[in-house]
Amino acid sequence: MTRVAIIGGGVTGLAAAYDLTRPEAGGRFAVTVFESADQLGGLAAGFKGRSTWEWPLEHFYHHLFLSDKAIQGLLREIGFGHALKSYRPNTAIHFQGKNYPLDSVARVLRFPLIPLADRVRMGMVIAYLRYNPAKPWRKFDREVADSWLRKWMGSRAYEAVWEFQLQGKFGDYYKEINLAWFWARVYARTTKLAYFDGGFQAFVEHLAGCVRRQGGQIQTGADVRLIRPTAAGGFTVDLTGQPAAEFDQVLSTVGPGLMQRLVPDLPASYLGQLASLKSLGAVVLTLALDRKLTEDMYWISLPKREGIPFLALVEHTNFMDPAHYGGDHLLYLGDYLPPDHRYFDLSVEELVDEFAPHLTKFNPDFQRSWITGAWVHRAKYAQPVPPVGYADLIPDVRTPLPGLYFASMSQVYPWDRGTNYAVEIGRMVAQLMQQAATPA
Repeated sequence: MTRVAIIGGGVTGLAAAYDLTRPEAGGRFAVTVFESADQLGGLAAGFKGRSTWEWPLEHFYHHLFLSDKAIQGLLREIGFGHALKSYRPNTAIHFQGKNYPLDSVARVLRFPLIPLADRVRMGMVIAYLRYNPAKPWRKFDREVADSWLRKWMGSRAYEAVWEFQLQGKFGDYYKEINLAWFWARVYARTTKLAYFDGGFQAFVEHLAGCVRRQGGQIQTGADVRLIRPTAAGGFTVDLTGQPAAEFDQVLSTVGPGLMQRLVPDLPASYLGQLASLKSLGAVVLTLALDRKLTEDMYWISLPKREGIPFLALVEHTNFMDPAHYGGDHLLYLGDYLPPDHRYFDLSVEELVDEFAPHLTKFNPDFQRSWITGAWVHRAKYAQPVPPVGYADLIPDVRTPLPGLYFASMSQVYPWDRGTNYAVEIGRMVAQLMQQAATPA
């Protein structure tokens, strides 16, 4: 039997563990998942801020698109499709003090802040990217999104609608981002969104339950310190406070920076690929209010030029019924930031002081007394940065050490990171591991 260690109990690791322990895998794999946190889910994990909450809430804002086929296929297999429901929430961009919905062709054509000719031109460019049957993302990998979009949309439309979104997502890197990433974002997104009854944590726990029922072992609070190849083949996995264990195959689903530290015996060329990958972290402040902030807006994208210190305002309970959260009205204020940004060191109270004064821009009646709870969550690896030529920079999921695999959100390109692509890459790597363990 092939002994397998999976480092990371997020969606990628659990999806791989599910496939390796399925009866279709022939009972050939003894799988152990090691998760350093006290709960499973990774970036999709949730928390219950109060005992009155029926559902946990994600640490970082989450939803699915109707085009997310990989996760929908897995849900059917594990009997959890009934929990995924679709919705049509309102989304907008914030421009010069007002919210402008731009989530349909009609709304784009009515957008008053750029001339009609520019709106039509912008619509034609988006239609070309979204409906081009050639899916030309490999060609777009060599194009800079900023200059290409400015050229073909025109500066007025690009600056009004898209430039600030690239700036918000990637900060100082935004002029390096390639067009393939932008294409994938436009191509895959849908105006209807989906969410799980019980939140994403309910999906994670259901998937973990399937892994356990199929014989897989899952350990939380298991901090892996080092992965070392053995002379006889296979790997030794060193854990804090536990005896080292030996495995025939290892799948690591951690970020590229941590992967370098966990496996220093990787060849210099592969370590160099890991080191070349850039990324941003995320800081998200979640507020509980005693009433709505906005009447019906779920997601508002915010230009930094408006003087607002976060890139998105997400009123989760304009998407999900506040009854699931004890009547609390829940609001995310989030930003992607360099890992050394000062927001990573501020307390929750200091972040509230920083962010709360800006909420009057969305409701002039807002008072600090409306806030009844606040939580902050941080991740220093949250958003990969894909520059021109990124396709050639991505490390192979099969590392140069036979039997060692690496799968992270930096490798789901051209798609943006998300649970759908975590499922997809996890299942893809599980297939490679099965093939490698099959006698010739």
